[in-house]
Amino acid sequence: MAKIRIKQIGSPIRRPEKQKQMLIGLGLGKMHREVELEDTPEVRGALAKLPHMVQVLD
Repeated sequence: MAKIRIKQIGSPIRRPEKQKQMLIGLGLGKMHREVELEDTPEVRGALAKLPHMVQVLD
């Protein structure tokens, strides 16, 4: 399955708890951390809710 690289570019400080939990679910949580995940609809849905906090690298 295809992979997707994600980098956190926004801080979770002063964000709703739901957004913080989504970042943790994606394997992020600290600034400038990068993860590589499988490109699934669930991951894409989480990214669509956090466009101001994450950047898709690939």
